[in-house]
Amino acid sequence: QVQLVESGGGLVQAGGSLRLSCAVSGRTFSNYAMGWFRQAPGKEREFVTAIAWNGGMTLYADSVKGRFAISRDNVKNTAYLQMNGLKPEDMAVYYCAASGSVTSLQTLRADYWGQGTQVTVSS
Repeated sequence: QVQLVESGGGLVQAGGSLRLSCAVSGRTFSNYAMGWFRQAPGKEREFVTAIAWNGGMTLYADSVKGRFAISRDNVKNTAYLQMNGLKPEDMAVYYCAASGSVTSLQTLRADYWGQGTQVTVSS
């Protein structure tokens, strides 16, 4: 059984930064592309960013380009989302997910999902 556990969410002022982590256990982490998604109250879950198994390819939603950065450590079996310049509209529950390809993640198709971590941005 694959488990994904997010951490690092919290309350931050607009313009601030947070780093989310997604720890993966149960399967070979480096076999999977990893992605981050978010869902705000009353809205559908949306793609934020994804990274290939070896870090060689990354994709970002237009809304976060230049502010967010995804990375991964295949030794620590962990993916990260560095979020800078946070805006109130970034406030959501953030989920990580694992899939066979980056392009699958971009269309919200994933093999495994985490439980989510809340990010709150105060204006």
